[in-house]
Amino acid sequence: MRAARAISLLLLLQARRTMTGAALAAELEVSERTVQRDVLALAEAGVPVYAERGRAGGYRLLDGYRTRLTGLDRAEAEVLLLAGLPGPLGDMGLDAPALAARLKVLNELGEAPASGVRRFHLDAPGWFRTAPAPPLLPEVSRAVWGERRLRARYRRGADTVERTLHPYGLVMKAGTWYLVARPDGADGADGTRVYRVDRLTEAEPLAEGFEPDEGFDLAAFWEAKAEEFARSLLRESVLVRLSPLGAERLPRLLEPHAARQALATAGEPDGEGWVTVRLPVESPEVAYEELLRLGPEAELLEPPALRRRLALAAARTAARYAVQR
Repeated sequence: MRAARAISLLLLLQARRTMTGAALAAELEVSERTVQRDVLALAEAGVPVYAERGRAGGYRLLDGYRTRLTGLDRAEAEVLLLAGLPGPLGDMGLDAPALAARLKVLNELGEAPASGVRRFHLDAPGWFRTAPAPPLLPEVSRAVWGERRLRARYRRGADTVERTLHPYGLVMKAGTWYLVARPDGADGADGTRVYRVDRLTEAEPLAEGFEPDEGFDLAAFWEAKAEEFARSLLRESVLVRLSPLGAERLPRLLEPHAARQALATAGEPDGEGWVTVRLPVESPEVAYEELLRLGPEAELLEPPALRRRLALAAARTAARYAVQR
């Protein structure tokens, strides 16, 4: 473990040039005393690492010193970066080896870990279906990674529209690929658009590049767009009582934005521990299907017509499972 940590420390210094003991300790999740011991071990092993004192000081490597621990070329390194999904790795207790691997890859790319690669975003919730990759996805991907303008034609209703785009990134949501791009001539954050890649009829990466917006955050942009889209769909609402277990399950079984809005309206629990919430829904038909998923952990209070329909469904279910004597 100490050897792996020392390698991570070495790669951090190589990527960021100078780091304080406190910053290294926070990155490696150890004490500053442990950082001091690891630096001493590296120095004893012949690595030219030293400490600079003063307000701007810290640990650093001798100028010009580089180590190559990966043997990866740039294309291989960029692909491997896409495997670094921090949430699931942290959940499995693999965040420490993931950090070491990420540092090695970033070291190969010659980039600081703070910059990373922001041209691909995976929106994983709801990923329980498969879909074929759009035929033009390779061309779009080449434009994204090469920071080249993309001449595209796409279907918009009954029409076909042609645009020259600045492709900022790709997002995969529930098996569907989306291109986040800004058309030529569009300015500001409002000019950035989302295009379904499977609706493109032509895609040609051009020789000319474009200057990406350094302040653009693909994940944050997508989250805001997803929230906006969810709000546009949830035009109606129903009144529901939830058991403690139903309230706990709501974010897992229903659309996350709707679940968050509903739980924000919850009052004090009643004598049975149940809470009443106002649940945003797309339509009564969708509400019917969603409330069936909650089973006996939810009671619809209104509208009355939907309550009667759910009561009939519950009666049919009870009859189906009735014990035969």
